[in-house]
Amino acid sequence: MKRILPLALAIFVAACATPQTALRSPDQANTEPVEVGLIAINDFHGALEPPKAAVMAPDGMGGQIVVPAGGAAWLASAVDSIKAKHANTVVVAAGDLTSASQIASSLYLDEPAVGVMNRIGLEFNAVGNHEFDRGQAELKRLQNGGCDKHTTRAPCAIEPFPGANFKYLSASTFTADGKTLFPATGIKSFGEGARKVTIGFVGLSLKGVPLLVSADAVRGLTFGDEADAINRAVPLLKAQGADAVVVLIHQGGRTTGQNPNGCDGLSDEIVPILDRLDPRVDVVVSGHTHWSYVCEYAGAGRTSPLLLTSAGVYGELVTDITLTIDPATDRVLSKQAQNVIVQSEGYSGGRGVVENTDRVPRFAPRADVAAYVGKYVAAARAFADAPIGKLSGPAEKPGSLQANTGGVLGNLIADAQLAATQSEGAVIACTNPFGIRAAFVPTADGSVSFGQAYAVQPFNNQLMTMTVTGEQIRAAFEEGLDDDGAQQVLAPSRGFVVTYDMARPAGSRVLSLMLDGKPLDPQARYRVTMAKFLADGGDGYATFTKGTDRVLGPVDIDALQSWIAAVPVREVPQENRTVRLDKPD
Repeated sequence: MKRILPLALAIFVAACATPQTALRSPDQANTEPVEVGLIAINDFHGALEPPKAAVMAPDGMGGQIVVPAGGAAWLASAVDSIKAKHANTVVVAAGDLTSASQIASSLYLDEPAVGVMNRIGLEFNAVGNHEFDRGQAELKRLQNGGCDKHTTRAPCAIEPFPGANFKYLSASTFTADGKTLFPATGIKSFGEGARKVTIGFVGLSLKGVPLLVSADAVRGLTFGDEADAINRAVPLLKAQGADAVVVLIHQGGRTTGQNPNGCDGLSDEIVPILDRLDPRVDVVVSGHTHWSYVCEYAGAGRTSPLLLTSAGVYGELVTDITLTIDPATDRVLSKQAQNVIVQSEGYSGGRGVVENTDRVPRFAPRADVAAYVGKYVAAARAFADAPIGKLSGPAEKPGSLQANTGGVLGNLIADAQLAATQSEGAVIACTNPFGIRAAFVPTADGSVSFGQAYAVQPFNNQLMTMTVTGEQIRAAFEEGLDDDGAQQVLAPSRGFVVTYDMARPAGSRVLSLMLDGKPLDPQARYRVTMAKFLADGGDGYATFTKGTDRVLGPVDIDALQSWIAAVPVREVPQENRTVRLDKPD
C-alpha cells in the first residue's frame, strides 16, 4: 500500500528533491550569463552568384574534400541558420563588400551588393580598401543612398537606391578637418535591466589603403595606424557601457595548411597589430587577405587570449561566433567560433567537376535574395554573354586566385596591354597578379565572353605608358619581392624574362632581367605599360612613380578584349617568363 506523507512533510521532501535552479531568486535568474551570437563575413566583393569556387573540408577519414561554396542567396540562408541558434545576434563584416565584383554587381555600381547585405541583415561594416575604388563621394552614396553621379556609369539604372541599412565604420580614416570619414565605433545592446549586455564595435581599414587604390580616390584623406585607432576607441566604448569589444578590421593574416578553423603558422600584417592591442579587446574579425582562420591569439600584456577570425572571400564561408557574457560583472566568460561553409550548387570548371557533399550542411538559396539577385543578373546578361573571341585553352593563375605569380593568365594580360600601347612606344608591359580576380576558362569550342573577361579584370583600370630606366625596372621588381607586405612577381609581356631567388636577402632577389634575349641595360630608357594604379605606386611599387613622359591609354579590359578578338583563336602563352631558382615551401 502506498504510504501517504503528511502535507508539510511532503512539501519539505519535494523541496529537497527539486534541482537548485528551481529555487533561484529573481536576482539570481537575472545574473545568469547571456549569450550573444556574432555572424561575421568579409571580402564579399559583390559575389551575387556562386563564384564557381570551392573550399576545403575534412572528409572524416583524415583527408579533405572540396565543397562548392558561395552565392548571395545561399549566404543568406547560412546566416539565417546561424541566427536560429542564438537568442541574440548581430551580423558584421570586415570590409570589401563592394568593388572587384561580379559583373552583375559592378555594372550597377555595386548597388545590388549593398541590397543583398540589407536583406541579410548586416549591421556594421569596416571600410575596406576596395570600398574606395570609386572615390569617397561614391562610397558615401552607398551609405546614404540617392542617385548622384560620381562615376562614368549612371547610378540607379535598375531601381532607386536607398543606401545601406548597415553602418560603415572607419576609425583610422580621417578627412582634412581631422574627423573620421565615417563613425569610428558602433554599439548594440541586448536585454534590459540587470540582464542587459552591450557589445561595442570598432571598424577600420588598413593604413596601406593609399597603396592599393588610385591617388584620386583617396585625395584629402589620411589613413592612421590601426592599433592606435583601436586603442583610442576601446576606453570610449567601455565608457558607453560595452561589456565586450569587437574589432572589425580590414587587415588580415595567412596561415599554413588549409584549415579554416585553425591558425597554424599565422603570419602577415595582422600580427603586429594584435600584439599592440588594448587587452580589453575580446574579438578581432579580420579580412583583406582572403584567408580563412579561427583561433585564440595570446598577445603581449593580455590576461586572456582574444578571438581572431576571418571568413575567406566571396561569401564562401561565414563565421559563427558565440560570446558568453556575465551581466553582473560585465565580463566575457567565454568566446568561441567556427567557420561555416556556405555550400551552394555544384559546378564544372577548368579543374573538373566539383560536386555537392553531405559531409557538410547544404543550404537552399533564400527565395527573396535569389529573386533580387536574378533581377540584376538578367539585366547584365546582354553584356556578360556577348562573345569576344576564342582562346586555345584555359588561362589560369598557378595554385589559386590569391597566388603571387600571374602564370599564363598574367602573361596573356601583359601581352594584351603591350599590344594596345605599342603605338606609344611600349616595349614591355607588366601586370600585378593580385589584380587578377578570376580564371579564364573557355567553353568547349574555345569561346570566351565579356562577362568572363570582366571577372578577370573588374577594376576598369586605365593603362599608362611611361619611360623608366633599366635600373628602375629592377628596383620595382625588387619592391614586389621585398619583406614589406605581401610578395608578388609582376607578370611580364612576351620577350621579357625575370629570374629570381627568394632565398637571397631582400633587395638582391632579382638575379636577371632579360628582354628579347639580352640583359636590361641599367642606364637605358624603356617605355613600359601598366595599369595606372601601379604607375601611381599601387601595391607598394613606389619606383614606378618616378616614370616620365606618361601617356594614358585604353582601359585594361578593352585591351584584353581587343587582343583576344584580333585573331581567330588567341594562343594562351606558356609560363616561361618568371623563373624562381629556390624551391618554395
